Amino acid sequence: MKWKGRQQSSNIEDRRSGGGGGGGKTIGGGIGILVMMAIVWMLGGNPLELLGLLGGGGGGGQTSANYQPSAQENELAQFVSVVLKDTEDVWGQIFANGGQAYREPNLVLYNGSVQSACGYSSAATGPFYCPGDQKVYIDLSFCEELQTKFKAPGDFAMAYVVAHEVGHHIQTLLGTSQKVNQMRGRVPQEEFNQYLVKLELQADFYAGVWAHHAQKMKNVLEEGDVEEALNAAAAVGDDRIQKQAQGYVVPESFTHGTSEQRQRWFYRGFQTGDINQGNTFSADRL
Repeated sequence: MKWKGRQQSSNIEDRRSGGGGGGGKTIGGGIGILVMMAIVWMLGGNPLELLGLLGGGGGGGQTSANYQPSAQENELAQFVSVVLKDTEDVWGQIFANGGQAYREPNLVLYNGSVQSACGYSSAATGPFYCPGDQKVYIDLSFCEELQTKFKAPGDFAMAYVVAHEVGHHIQTLLGTSQKVNQMRGRVPQEEFNQYLVKLELQADFYAGVWAHHAQKMKNVLEEGDVEEALNAAAAVGDDRIQKQAQGYVVPESFTHGTSEQRQRWFYRGFQTGDINQGNTFSADRL
């Protein structure tokens, strides 16, 4: 992807150092932690889990005060910022064409663990979008995980990840996420999982729509970029992840879609660039 020297987004919150509620920063000092642990215990929770969250949630155990990102990580942060700026420009134009103003999300960079309006999350969660505060959260170590664990190398693979999470922001702005969440508890879990799959596939479609318009507006693509995104989409398919983790798949438990579905919906968005072609909830075929 052609990104170096291009404009970066101003909607970046860097919580990798210096606080901001992430990076495993302790809260309230030692006494405060003991009080919080007591409260968790009285409510029936596991105080050790709280310690894990405050200590970094498995993300290296470093506190925000002493964490020093490498030059490579800082370059990746710049890359993510450029991608976010491209999503702002693309979706800003698409919303304007529909007579609406686009509300840009913030992207939070963190290390280890982070607090959002959706609660505490560790790096093991992977990149996520929180509709409660309308922010995208990314621990940049996921980029290495994407290359090593998921076998999806390339900068545009990471661009796809960012665009997918921004796709969830689009769903929040359009009210789609809220409608799906209202189904929680009202329908059997297996049926609700199907709604989640449709939500995720639509976010993949929106990532493809972004790539289509980013290319038209800014000529950002290099040879092999689309293939990198498709490879990343396949790598995070429910069937592939379950197969690798447990040796078999359980379709009833899918929440994100198969590798084939995720690839197909991303590519459909990329080919058409038409947001109206991505209604996964009424599609004859997922």
